Amino acid sequence: MVSSSMTEDAAVFGGLKNMVDGLANTYKLYSPKMIAVSTTCMAEVIGDDLHGFIENAKSEGSVPRDFDVPFAHTPAFVGSHVDGYDSMVKGVLENFWKDAARKEATASINIIPGFDGFCVGNNRELKRLLDLMQVTYLFIQDASDQFDTPSDGKFRMYDGGTSINDVKAALNAEWTLSLQYYNTRKTLDYCRDVGQAATSFHYPLGVEATDEFLMVISEISSREIPEAIRLERGRLIDAMADSQAWLYGKKYAIYGDPDFVYAMARFIMETGGEPTHCLATNGTSAWEDEMKELLASSPFGKNAQVWPGKDLWALRSLLFTEPVDLLIGNSYGKYLERDTGTPLVRLMFPIFDRHHHHRFPLMGYQGGLRLLTAILDKIFDNLDRETMHAGVTDYSYDLTR
Repeated sequence: MVSSSMTEDAAVFGGLKNMVDGLANTYKLYSPKMIAVSTTCMAEVIGDDLHGFIENAKSEGSVPRDFDVPFAHTPAFVGSHVDGYDSMVKGVLENFWKDAARKEATASINIIPGFDGFCVGNNRELKRLLDLMQVTYLFIQDASDQFDTPSDGKFRMYDGGTSINDVKAALNAEWTLSLQYYNTRKTLDYCRDVGQAATSFHYPLGVEATDEFLMVISEISSREIPEAIRLERGRLIDAMADSQAWLYGKKYAIYGDPDFVYAMARFIMETGGEPTHCLATNGTSAWEDEMKELLASSPFGKNAQVWPGKDLWALRSLLFTEPVDLLIGNSYGKYLERDTGTPLVRLMFPIFDRHHHHRFPLMGYQGGLRLLTAILDKIFDNLDRETMHAGVTDYSYDLTR
């Protein structure tokens, strides 16, 4: 990530000089094959012409005339990071697809993960499942290796990822699937505009959501779901049944991005838990309607409340007035845990205060096992804390749970 370092002069006269210098420095220092440009508040407030600035920078020799510089307008005061992600992915695809001829490859699938802090574990798990099904697929925006580059003595500036040639070839796919609908609305519309079939999911984790994902893959690829995957499904259900006594009736507050909250509420209801508070600061009225429909589909969701556009300060108040057993979200929830005493399970980006969570999947049946274990560990850790006082509560400080 390279900053154009706009100062007061740029705020008055525009950021053209910063663009010219920034592209030139980036090209010389890092020798990239592409530079993607996005905006922040200052450039958007003063109305900088991003496309014009890039063309002027090329004219001044900052980068070669035929060098790829996809761009997107991503003002921080419009939407949230999921909208910025959507605009940038769409900008990259437009850059490589707009003047190209499409030759459809039957049963080929593009996968767009969405903005996912767990992409290392999730992308690798989904690739494993797709490989077991022998599906022809391509991940667009695959950061799994970039966020998990090995320390083996070999320097890698850019490890893994989606190559430019792969992005160009992705135009020919029959289908584009998004794993997070609210992260990719504009991108999916563009994919449909170029002639692709497109559909989306809400972060496929847990039993039913993974079932839906795999069945869609099976239908459009004409590939059977193999026995090995069916066994994984059965093992997850068996694990959920083994721990049902500890999960049934537990109340949860869930916060995060819209697709994640939807997926997590769905999984919690599969375990017999109650997603009492479902909050997404960047949730829309459409998301609220989808959540209410989901919650109404299960008796475990009948008392749930959906909170679009609310923040963690609002959730803090709710945890005092309508307390729950567990809080599911990101590292920012530790302050709610401190203030309200509600145990926090860290399962959502960003996680600043714990290490290596991103290396393990949440999606798929294997991800479901990891979720189940994380929730149960928190339940048992909290139970041990409450029952460890000698002579007071330790009559329930059991070795076996």
